[in-house]
Amino acid sequence: MSDATLHAVGQDPADFAVQIADSVESFIVAVTEVAKGEDPDRAVPFLLLEVSQLLLAGGRLGAHEDVLPDERYEPDLGPEQDVDELRERFALMLDPVDVYSEVFDPYEPRKAPVAHRISDDVADIVSDLRHGLAHYRAGRVTEALWWWQFSYFTNWGPTASAALRALQSVVAHVRLDQPLQELDGLDTDEDLAEEDLAEQAGRVMAEELGGSLGLPGR
Repeated sequence: MSDATLHAVGQDPADFAVQIADSVESFIVAVTEVAKGEDPDRAVPFLLLEVSQLLLAGGRLGAHEDVLPDERYEPDLGPEQDVDELRERFALMLDPVDVYSEVFDPYEPRKAPVAHRISDDVADIVSDLRHGLAHYRAGRVTEALWWWQFSYFTNWGPTASAALRALQSVVAHVRLDQPLQELDGLDTDEDLAEEDLAEQAGRVMAEELGGSLGLPGR
């Protein structure tokens, strides 16, 4: 099994921390650039690539032994950096494919799908990653690794996984010239059952999305 996907027993912990921090920073820089809107037609493909690469780092954190923080209580980082502008930019850029439906826990039986937004997902992931990066830059490497690993299991990992599936679905619908279901009227403050999702679904033609996403047709 490759060290690129699974933490080797003999790997220097400092090297592992540097690799994870590099992946985290690369993701933050990349999605911040995409959010500027200089190439909006490529936003979905770029996000698909960046979220995929980030989840490799997440997989390594998940396969790694439990990281234990040096201190019992987390040191104060001060006010968190605001991600609302990032969220709003992506919400505008990704319309009309921003909202999608997802089952939160695939192992919970008969769980109805709920509404998510890719823009919310990306902003929340960035917020989690920045939190750990602040510890890392302050020299608290173990604290940073603990936070990234813990939040991978509890928040940004599931969020990134759901967003990846949505992004991959959009690209697949366009590349395969398949009509895409549009969730008309569905939003993240609603709790709708599966039949409600089906009832609200509209039709958006794949070729129309293809033009807005900058993806080649057949």
